[in-house]
Amino acid sequence: MPELPEVETVRRGLAPHLTGRRIVRVAVREPRLRWPVPTHLAERLCGRRVVALDRRGKYLIVTLDSDDRLLVHLGMSGRLRVLPADTPPRAHDHIDWWLDDGRLVRFHDPRRFGAMLLWPAGESMPALLRHLGPEPFAPEFDGAYLFQQSRGRTAPVKSFVMDGRIVVGAGNIYATEALFSAGIRPSRSAGRLTRADCTRLAAAIRAVLADAVALGGTTLRDFAGADGASGYFQQELSVYGRAGAPCRRCGTTIRRLVIAQRSSFYCPRCQR
Repeated sequence: MPELPEVETVRRGLAPHLTGRRIVRVAVREPRLRWPVPTHLAERLCGRRVVALDRRGKYLIVTLDSDDRLLVHLGMSGRLRVLPADTPPRAHDHIDWWLDDGRLVRFHDPRRFGAMLLWPAGESMPALLRHLGPEPFAPEFDGAYLFQQSRGRTAPVKSFVMDGRIVVGAGNIYATEALFSAGIRPSRSAGRLTRADCTRLAAAIRAVLADAVALGGTTLRDFAGADGASGYFQQELSVYGRAGAPCRRCGTTIRRLVIAQRSSFYCPRCQR
């Protein structure tokens, strides 16, 4: 599933092509996504100019000159591509927006777990965004914040940092890598983290996510950016997916365990 670095990669790839452009036509071939595509989507988008393209967690937010906004979620297999306007649709090409410069933005989603929802002008923040925690690059996300949030929690620290109400963007791969960088075993109880642990962990989450964004995200199966290119962060993975291989830092064999039904990987020597 695309996580924060992959979605940010898509945002950065789309923004130069989309910002300032007018949407002249919309086609919805398949409205049955994770949530139904609004029946009046084309009516609300056509003729509007794109003012900004932002991201909140794993949601892209397209702001129009009408002050309407559009929430886009890539789900598990969704892609947004910029293509020539006459590119014929293929299977699973569900939604197209034609732009006034002769190109189109195409939403492709084989599994249909993605979403495209309207946030009309004047309406309060949608529930999908309302309870999200801080962005990992926001000033308020630091060791002191993590320490305060972790008090009294018995859940494994990996589950704790993957909770989007605590911080957005620390998905399975990135939480695994950040915990290795911080020297913290993923199964340790969050409530047992010290202030020093939390300081290292907050810094590690920011650093791992920043590196992943710089490398275009991680491509393990379906992900590609707006230009169709794969991400390269998987070449930098220290522990994720490396069970049985030697730790790149100390040579100890990497182990795998399951936490909350997700595979976790760690070095038993480097992580305590």
